Amino acid sequence: MPRPILDEAQIHPAIRETVQNLHAEIVHNVRSAAASNPVLVVGMGINPFCKKARKALAAAGISHKYLEYGSYFSEWRSRNALKMWTGWPTFPMVFVKGTLIGGASDLDKLVASGELRRLLAE
Repeated sequence: MPRPILDEAQIHPAIRETVQNLHAEIVHNVRSAAASNPVLVVGMGINPFCKKARKALAAAGISHKYLEYGSYFSEWRSRNALKMWTGWPTFPMVFVKGTLIGGASDLDKLVASGELRRLLAE
């Protein structure tokens, strides 16, 4: 069963603007970067999985854009907006040609299978 999302009709009109605009700039920045870069990694400092994803791309000779938002100690509220937008619970968030493909282990699978190169060639 898919995760339900609260319908706009169930959000009181007095708070709708707050809900729509809370940390909207981070979502806008990531959407824009995902649309304009073949591979985008969105991460946070200190997270070893973000480093792992970037190393896997480097080892495969695939260039990428990296956006970093805080660390375990900062910017967690703004990162929550990305989690709510994508539905993806962890970092990194890896986008290929604007499509979220998952995190570091998902990226590893695409690299190992050759699927990442096929996606980039399309």
